[in-house]
Amino acid sequence: MLIGEVARRSGVSTRMLRHYDSLGLVRPTGRTVGGYREYSAEDIRRIFHVESLRSLGLSLRDIGRALEDPAFAPAELVGDLIRRTEDRLRREQELLDRLRAVDASSPFGWQEVLRVVELLRGLSSPSAARRQQAVLAPAEDVPVPTELLAEAVLAESDPNVAGALRWALARAGGDGVASLAAGLAAANVETRRRAVLALAEIAGDEATAVLAGALGDPDPAVRGPAALAAGTRGVPAAVPTLVGMVVEGTNDVEAAEVLGALAQDLAAADRITTALGDELAAHPADPAVRIRLTQALVELPAPLAEDLLRRLTHDDDRAVAAIASALVTARSRQ
Repeated sequence: MLIGEVARRSGVSTRMLRHYDSLGLVRPTGRTVGGYREYSAEDIRRIFHVESLRSLGLSLRDIGRALEDPAFAPAELVGDLIRRTEDRLRREQELLDRLRAVDASSPFGWQEVLRVVELLRGLSSPSAARRQQAVLAPAEDVPVPTELLAEAVLAESDPNVAGALRWALARAGGDGVASLAAGLAAANVETRRRAVLALAEIAGDEATAVLAGALGDPDPAVRGPAALAAGTRGVPAAVPTLVGMVVEGTNDVEAAEVLGALAQDLAAADRITTALGDELAAHPADPAVRIRLTQALVELPAPLAEDLLRRLTHDDDRAVAAIASALVTARSRQ
């Protein structure tokens, strides 16, 4: 079979067939009287073998080795191909993410595109200082996609860079809430915690609602910051977690202050007083817990905590009684 017919039947161009011949990869078995290449059935089968291996991403050199060396073991080469393909796919995914970020900014000109690309490059830098600079650099009136900032803050481990990203998100308003809310569904606890910390700095009912939803998170590292932020915004559902933080000694001073602020609302005041009283009754032999609960009571409006504090002045634990007495005395002088 002549080269033109082989090309038509195999789909391999005559130019590529000549290239295979020059490399010694597929050499036609015979020649016509006129000197034209003539391919046998075995030659054509070899062409299809070459094309099959090319479809896997093998180089022509590797294909030659595979076809000529009977001892050639494909496992290592295939493993290498897998790694190279995974690297290529990762790079292409990064490019796709970058293009989507540029598209999300709705650029009106190349200046806007360049600004977003510059930000993307900065945020991917291994240097924390460079990432922070990318966030804080003058925006030149170019809007930055809030989705990009939200994704960055969910992945950022450096506290200074994370703070800059949260600041930038807060300036952008509530546009990043949806992306941060998605972060609360992550399996990684740290990602969920970062989402809560960012939401805490965004004003508005939407962010408050998402923070309230985070109160049900199974991990206290997420639930605690959510309770502090939601409680500060007047969400009564934060009370159980805040009381639990006082009991556990986790940010207990901040939790007590937020409980005091919530107690300004009479609807929540009785609930808070009852919860603190129940915890005092539940920990009769734990002085450290009782001291923290006693100190939390002083944050509440005077009429609410007065009875509990006076009872605690006679507590069996001397330290608790002394603290309660001091607090009662201090309040009576106000």
